[in-house]
Amino acid sequence: MKKIVILGGGYGGVLTAKKLAKKFKNDKDVEIKLIDRNPYHTLLTELHEVSANRAPEDSIKIDLKKIFAGLKVDVVLDEISNIDFKNKKLKSDKATYAYDYLVIGTGSKPTFFGIPGAEENTFSFWSYDDAVALKRQIRDMYTKAAKEKNAAVRRSMLTFVIIGAGFTGVELVGEMAEQREELCKEFFIDPSEVRLIVADMAPKILPILPEKLIQKAEARLRKMNVEIVTGAKITEVGTGSVALGEKNIVDAQTIVWTAGVEGSEIVGSLDVQQQGRKRIVTNEHLESVDHKNVYVVGDNIFFIPEGEERPVPQMVENAEQAAPVIAGNITADIKGTPKKAYKPGFHGTMVSIGSRYGVANVGLPGKFFMLTGFMAMLSKHFINMFYLSQVVGFNKVWTYMMHEFFHVENRKSFVGGYFSKRSPNFWLVPLRMLLGGMWLYEGIEKIRKIWVDPNKIFLIPAAPYADATSAASVAVDAVKTTVDAQSAASAVSTAKEAVSALPVPGFIYDISNWFMDLMFYNPDGSYTFLAKWFQIGMVCAEILFGVMLIVGLFTAISALATIGMAVMIWTTKMAATEMLWYVAAAIACIGGSGSVFGLDYYVLPWLKKQWKKIPLVRRWYLYTD
Repeated sequence: MKKIVILGGGYGGVLTAKKLAKKFKNDKDVEIKLIDRNPYHTLLTELHEVSANRAPEDSIKIDLKKIFAGLKVDVVLDEISNIDFKNKKLKSDKATYAYDYLVIGTGSKPTFFGIPGAEENTFSFWSYDDAVALKRQIRDMYTKAAKEKNAAVRRSMLTFVIIGAGFTGVELVGEMAEQREELCKEFFIDPSEVRLIVADMAPKILPILPEKLIQKAEARLRKMNVEIVTGAKITEVGTGSVALGEKNIVDAQTIVWTAGVEGSEIVGSLDVQQQGRKRIVTNEHLESVDHKNVYVVGDNIFFIPEGEERPVPQMVENAEQAAPVIAGNITADIKGTPKKAYKPGFHGTMVSIGSRYGVANVGLPGKFFMLTGFMAMLSKHFINMFYLSQVVGFNKVWTYMMHEFFHVENRKSFVGGYFSKRSPNFWLVPLRMLLGGMWLYEGIEKIRKIWVDPNKIFLIPAAPYADATSAASVAVDAVKTTVDAQSAASAVSTAKEAVSALPVPGFIYDISNWFMDLMFYNPDGSYTFLAKWFQIGMVCAEILFGVMLIVGLFTAISALATIGMAVMIWTTKMAATEMLWYVAAAIACIGGSGSVFGLDYYVLPWLKKQWKKIPLVRRWYLYTD
């Protein structure tokens, strides 16, 4: 039995465990264990959204048990205090874990550079707990300031200083600036009283980005009334104050530290070669240079790729690209095949400044593009969803879209508030029942004709090459009956009105003719037996989906099905303008109209519970919470 232990449930640890589980899913001689002190994986790149109350707190947490549901990974909740490399064991206060292969992915923690008072008097910003604590602090300060009579104390309560103008600091201050207006409105505070400062010892903000994007970011921050202080030596952080240079002492009761990170506490204590703020030095296989079969992933890696001058950056994409290499090399170790070197190819960086604006430098290695505004935010959301699709698939991507696009208050979305406006579903009940009633009525009307003569075809136009007199007769009858399917209030009585049907592009009509010629017409232009059964099926479908819409059962499926039927009629040039009403009503009824005064209210929750119990569904995350 080969024992593989992944230490840390961060980006690198989770992805490595998933890759290994896939490689050894049928191998009973391999055991995979992931150890973390928290039962959840934290989306560190989204912390700022929680702190400024744009996204709910649970949106940045993913249950580790959910991530590895149905996978060959044993999740252990424990805090490792020591690693015995000689005997290949990890130790905690309550247990010891043996390993044959170890992956260290414990991530980073804030570093304070020895600045007096920095650790004791600032809010760190590197974990879920940090984000929640800051969220409460921000609101607490507005609450207290609204009642404070002393002007100096009130001013310090409404002054927020973010130390560090890298990605984390800029994203945080951007969110706080956007939140300022709604908090000031809630607590009756003049926005001019609230002071937001982002400060850094570096000469400019976001130094990793091109100068043009830095200028764009600065302009955006100043437009949001954020003060930018660069090139300021942070000499001391006191209780309620910070020295931004020798003469610039700022009184503030909220000082957030985002100025830098170093290796986690346990990494700092390990007997391994380290460089660059407690990062473990690895070879090209991402294996520790000191200990065989010990691999390093994510922020803990110190590796300079061939041809590069700097080590790989501490960013999520590094973890994403390192994980499959490590999983592959452990597999190669076990199977005795050659290992591969790590050759990362990063695709750029993105930073959001509030919910609706961002800057990005993205592309392929060697060819990057600078994006701002909408396109930058689009790329950021796309990358986030791509990562989430690897971790918890459809389930988390759906949740992400909900809290980023559709359930966003105060228009805090890069697409504005267009998709986030919601109204009670009960307003759609009359429309749903009317739509269902119309389809049911038309189906019943047609079933009578089928009952009289099952062989009479009236829902399919005559073949273009059929006898002219016969074609004209069929066309007149088809127009009369087909328009009936679209409106109970109007009927077409002449073949001339068929010309006024909704227009159809030529190439679509040609495809429709090709399909009907293949399925419904004989060489002489007469109908095949399939035409009869297709017509019966269409009529039965009208009745079935009409009833389902009336009672509100599987409403979304029923509405989509009626749209499909309408499209089929349209492609044959037999759809009158009334069909537009049917389609518009069906589109309006797709989103939850059956959950109020409908059977969906009872049926869907029960089915959802049963659905989530299916192993395949859990394995591929094909459900919503």
